[in-house]
Amino acid sequence: MPLPTLLVVICSTRPGRVGRAIGDWFIEQAEAHGSFKVAVADLATINLPFLDEPNHPRMHNYTKDHTKQWSATVAAADAVVFVTPEYNFSAPATLINAVDFLYVEWSKLAVGWVSYGGASGGMRSVQHAKNVTSTVGMVSAGAAVALASAPPKVKDGVFANTEDNDKAAAGLLDELVTLSELLAPARKEALKELDES
Repeated sequence: MPLPTLLVVICSTRPGRVGRAIGDWFIEQAEAHGSFKVAVADLATINLPFLDEPNHPRMHNYTKDHTKQWSATVAAADAVVFVTPEYNFSAPATLINAVDFLYVEWSKLAVGWVSYGGASGGMRSVQHAKNVTSTVGMVSAGAAVALASAPPKVKDGVFANTEDNDKAAAGLLDELVTLSELLAPARKEALKELDES
């Protein structure tokens, strides 16, 4: 039986970001966990414009190649983890925009969070983003990874993780396994709508 697919979305696109290093650390954790086939979507590479589709995402009547590719990437996932910074007590526009492009593709998708920032570890970003992700039908894991004072811990593109961070990542991945299994029948049913459109 094939492994379920975990999509890791690296949300920061800012030059000089530490998000890629943190994302790479989490990707290594997910691959070592062994419960998922890991796919990666780096929003800096994908370079989605601000929502430029003329039709509401609910209609799944996409006109742009970048939207069709993003749709296929998300629809193929059984779970998703957003690796996100906190900007001004909130989520980055890139994360919200990436969600706003689609609708059905997010339905009944297990979602986990790896956040980073200053003292808060990016938790306010996650709390704001959850309002959006729950509205489009994603179901958040209770476990999360919040990395406080993360930027100084990245040297030469490598995140200096700790044993506690590794444990937090393992806890999140364990929960995503359970949550994605529970949601699988409902997700399969929801995604039928894409085949019919």
